Amino acid sequence: MAKNETPVALVTGASRGIGRATAEELAARGMRVAVHYRGNRRAAEETIQSLPGEGHTLFAADLGDASAPKALFDQVLADLGRLDVLVNNAGIFEKHPIAEVAYEEWQSMWERTLALNLMAPAMLTFLAAHHMRKHGGGRIINLSSRGAYGGQTGTAAYSASKAALNSLGHSAAAAFAREQVLVFGVAPGWVDTDMAAPHIHGENEQQVYAGIPLGRVATADEIGALTTWLALDAPPSMTGSIIDANGAVHLRP
Repeated sequence: MAKNETPVALVTGASRGIGRATAEELAARGMRVAVHYRGNRRAAEETIQSLPGEGHTLFAADLGDASAPKALFDQVLADLGRLDVLVNNAGIFEKHPIAEVAYEEWQSMWERTLALNLMAPAMLTFLAAHHMRKHGGGRIINLSSRGAYGGQTGTAAYSASKAALNSLGHSAAAAFAREQVLVFGVAPGWVDTDMAAPHIHGENEQQVYAGIPLGRVATADEIGALTTWLALDAPPSMTGSIIDANGAVHLRP
């Protein structure tokens, strides 16, 4: 089979957690996966080794750098020849209580969080959508959060970045729908990943679980399966939708 005949998915932050689970699901469905990672090459290589099929490729980039999204996008096209699915998964979640931190820390946290959680997805969305519209369409999935729907005193920048990411998805969905570039969002609550572990286990565990009607947090595999469904199976009329997966913690009317 020619190099460019097998569809390609770029999954950012695919070295672990939701990103790895999504990469595994997409590969199992026959896609070549561009596995993006920031610095943990060993974990990214473990992701590649876990993927069924062939043609998967590693791409390193610090998406907090303003020049990195375009460089990553250009490299994926150069190496794999096409892009059919973009999963904007990479992000950071760090506490910075507004009532406790110094101004300098507050400023730094906002800059880092918005650069990685919002600016990078915005640039990749722009690049991917304009590529996809020229090649018959494609799909973009943004990993949002339940935190987008309510202010959180300890993680204000994170919540704001995810709320803005939802708005970005709505704008892109409306702009490109007629050209079959479909945009979706997934808004999980707590997910049992390495990034979330310090916040949902230990002394916080009982409090976290008590607030979830389902009685447990989501697994990365659950969110990966949902993301893959949106990437490959969701009906086009759903474009612009954001799917909640929070165990009934937050129910929107």
